[in-house]
Amino acid sequence: MTAPKADSEASLINGDDSRLPLIAYPISPLEMPLMVAPAGRDWMAATPAHFAKRCLPLLIANRAGWLLISMHKFTATWGGEQSPASLTVQHLSGAPPYSAHSHFGSGILTFTIPFLFRTPPGINLLVRGPANMPKDGIAPLEGIVETDWAEATFTMNWKMTRPNHLVTFERGEPVGMIVPQRRGDLERFDPVIRDIATDAALMNAYVRWMESREAHNKGMQDPSSQAYQRGWEKTYFQGKGAPDHQQKIVLRDFVEDSPNPKA
Repeated sequence: MTAPKADSEASLINGDDSRLPLIAYPISPLEMPLMVAPAGRDWMAATPAHFAKRCLPLLIANRAGWLLISMHKFTATWGGEQSPASLTVQHLSGAPPYSAHSHFGSGILTFTIPFLFRTPPGINLLVRGPANMPKDGIAPLEGIVETDWAEATFTMNWKMTRPNHLVTFERGEPVGMIVPQRRGDLERFDPVIRDIATDAALMNAYVRWMESREAHNKGMQDPSSQAYQRGWEKTYFQGKGAPDHQQKIVLRDFVEDSPNPKA
């Protein structure tokens, strides 16, 4: 692979809308595909009338990153002790090398990541669990890595939450999610708590929305009402009055970098 061009990396600093590089350098024979996170979730589709699929904030968050996919089926069990030996991993399918293992102890399941990532200057990677994919008996841990300079790889870790509970990861199941974020943005915010009455336009808009929501919920009790026929409000989903409102997020897939004959 060729190194990212300086002018592409500088686009963040210059404030333009150029494409930004996100590079994954394979540094291990371990197979772990990278894929754009899908918008759907099985548990959302299983909710009554698929109501969870109407929640735009969930749908946007679901797809806001790239997933790391495990190509092994295995089980993990934690005996409740602090030693690494208390967590056992049994691989059921897939060829070595394996990613999942017990390394840190304290019921932490560790996944080796077979990539060294590179981001533009000032961009970190939030390394987290797959968004809105709860898993019984285990919870993903999150980390923020300065991938614009770090020469070391990182691991993805999950914390077992119940001793003697069998956790199964299926082949093809995501075990991590990477989300680029600008370093230092959080520190720029000045949080305040302010009386909404000091912003008359916002307060009036909120009151109108609240009255509309109450009328809609009341109408849902009457099968002959317009609210009942409509089924659900779309106030936020439609984003009326918001010129840059997003109803979907579209990320690009990781692709093999073609050699540059001039490099």
